[in-house]
Amino acid sequence: MRCPQCHQNGSRVVDSRPADNGHAIRRRRECEHCGYRFTTFERLEATPLLVIKKSGLRESFKREKILQGVMRAAEKRPVSSDEITKIVDKVENKIRAVGGNEVSSQLIGEYVMEILVDVDEVAYIRYASVYREFKDMNAFASELNELMEKENKK
Repeated sequence: MRCPQCHQNGSRVVDSRPADNGHAIRRRRECEHCGYRFTTFERLEATPLLVIKKSGLRESFKREKILQGVMRAAEKRPVSSDEITKIVDKVENKIRAVGGNEVSSQLIGEYVMEILVDVDEVAYIRYASVYREFKDMNAFASELNELMEKENKK
């Protein structure tokens, strides 16, 4: 590892700790030449992932899009930013667990709704109304009835 201070190669690891909820390793290093201490992070390199849109077009996966959609759905709701980040993390983990380099946008939307319904029902309905593109009140009422039936079974 090249020292950011003197630019010499060669450093030793002084301390290692998990970071980013176990998805990275934080290492404190010391330059063997000048003694300067600095921090590095080691992460697993994720394979590129493509999203297949409804139109058939493919684009690179951007977790920010999921984050924005969930934030919009949870706007003015008692859902913390930490909860929103956890939802996005869970969705991304589920997508990557499926394997492969391509995933449909429909599957991503289903995963978001699957998790969001347990966090906040109003945010779920907001997200579902955009995702499922309700054409009329009957489609919207049908989704509400399904949600109420699930709630009554609990």
